[in-house]
Amino acid sequence: MDLHQEYPIRLRINGQDRQFEVQAWVTLLDLLRERAGLTGTKKGCDHGQCGACTVLLDGKRVNSCLTLAVMQNGHEVTTVEGLADGDGLHPLQQAFIDCDAFQCGYCTPGQLCSAAGLIAEGQARTGDDVRELMSGNLCRCGAYPQIREAVMQVMGIDGKPAEGGEDGKKTPFTTGPVLA
Repeated sequence: MDLHQEYPIRLRINGQDRQFEVQAWVTLLDLLRERAGLTGTKKGCDHGQCGACTVLLDGKRVNSCLTLAVMQNGHEVTTVEGLADGDGLHPLQQAFIDCDAFQCGYCTPGQLCSAAGLIAEGQARTGDDVRELMSGNLCRCGAYPQIREAVMQVMGIDGKPAEGGEDGKKTPFTTGPVLA
């Protein structure tokens, strides 16, 4: 196997079709940062444990450091740069500002993409659900309460505990795979 052989791939990144020639071992994270120039997505642990590299792949949350770029040929990628609508902030971005949901800001792009994916999944119904479903995204500064508040604000969830279903039990949710 020639480690320097490159493979053609096409991705739709933040609404734009892009073509690249990449080696088989290049991660989606490295392609986004080094080849596409989208440095909003951060490299934290590079082992899929911190969530700083979270992007949306076909609308689902993935750790971009754990997936190879060649595996995503033909797919759609949304990074933090693609959340805003032109000059208008995404509601999550505005909520993060309103709730002071970031301090150093290093984890913020991954937190925002993860929150957008969480909302699209439609499984979070309570603040506890939001906390659990966002648990794959670490914040070194400890802004978790404000991050949770921002996500809940966008979702229209109040901070009260879950009431439960007809039988008084909370409806379970599935977390699904982190990787595509």
